[in-house]
Amino acid sequence: MSGYCDIAPGHEWHGHYHDTEYGFPTRDEAALFERLVLEINQAGLSWLTILRKREGFHAAFEGFKVERVANYGDADRERLLSDASIIRNRLKIDAAVHNANRILEMRASHGGFADWLDAHHPLSKDEWVKLFKKTFRFIGVEITSSFLISTGYLPGAHRESCPVFAQIVRLDPPWIRDA
Repeated sequence: MSGYCDIAPGHEWHGHYHDTEYGFPTRDEAALFERLVLEINQAGLSWLTILRKREGFHAAFEGFKVERVANYGDADRERLLSDASIIRNRLKIDAAVHNANRILEMRASHGGFADWLDAHHPLSKDEWVKLFKKTFRFIGVEITSSFLISTGYLPGAHRESCPVFAQIVRLDPPWIRDA
């Protein structure tokens, strides 16, 4: 995604994300869940659309608290479907609720989402996609790849000449440890 390093720096919406989040490893469950929800919602749309709606997503999904979203019922789904500050797509909303429940299961089986990711790392991209498709809803090759690149499990967020690349390398993301 070296092209992102060309367009994002200094951009009103992409700049901060590129410089402080994209490709940076995180173990924070709410941040991982947010990234998964946002990547799913980006399907068929531009990342710029998602970044512009990010605050709306954060409010609508109550800070991406996994327990809260996992317990969403019909009234919550209808609330989300009528919320113009997010992407109003029933399949994507249902996927967020389903996937929150899967993350709760990961707490019991692995200690949490980050621990589940670590337990399966390293995998090839194809193996990750197969695992994500088996585990989550509304998942495909691009969503899985984008999620794993954006959270530091796969390389490719920044080209080596990008100043952010050196910052990420110092954080020792999973893809560096297993290179």
